[in-house]
Parts: sequence; structure tokens; C-alpha cells
Amino acid sequence: MLLLCIFVFHPNMIHAVIFTVGDGQGWSFGIQNWPAGKTFKAGDTLVFNYAPSLHNVVKVSEADFNACVSKPLSGTRIFTSGADRIVLVKGTNFFLCGVPGHCGAGQKIAVNAI
Repeated sequence: MLLLCIFVFHPNMIHAVIFTVGDGQGWSFGIQNWPAGKTFKAGDTLVFNYAPSLHNVVKVSEADFNACVSKPLSGTRIFTSGADRIVLVKGTNFFLCGVPGHCGAGQKIAVNAI
């Protein structure tokens, strides 16, 4: 019965995909166009690989994304592990590096999950 409920109520989780942000380059400068041409779904996972002494990951609102303000979205935190795994929610998910100057240098992405 539990298995049936999982299939019925969480179909996106069955086919979730794991994406490595920036591919081989990882989470770094100039990757704002990395999501182009990719299809993301709610439940997919983004993996952010980076040197934790140099970068971090912050999930932010659209307004903070556009202004490069590293205020974490309600219910989230600043990620600092260097190998962060973040599950996408339906709609546009906004991420940036909270280190001063990094967002302005292109270390931010907007990912739309259907």
C-alpha cells in the first residue's frame, strides 16, 4: 500500500534526474547560461561542486537574484559543503554565490522546473 501511494502521489521522484551544475567546470564564474537547453522537473537534483573556501550556494528570491543579494529564501540556508545537493521545486529556482562580487561576475543560475 505504501509503495502504491509513493507511485501515485510522487511520480516526479520516480524519474528524478541528477544534474551537475556547470558540468565539468563546476559551480564557478560565468555559468549563468548553463541551464539553457536543459529540461528540469520538480524533484530533480542539482549538485553544486566547488571549493568551499572560495564559494557557497544561496537559494534566493527572484528579486534578490536580480539584485545579487545573498539573502537565503525562507526555509533554506547558505550551503557551504562544496558538494551541495539541492532538490528543485516546481517553478523557477534561483541560486547565486553569496561571496561578495561573485554573483556580479556571473556565478548565478535560474533553473525552471516543470
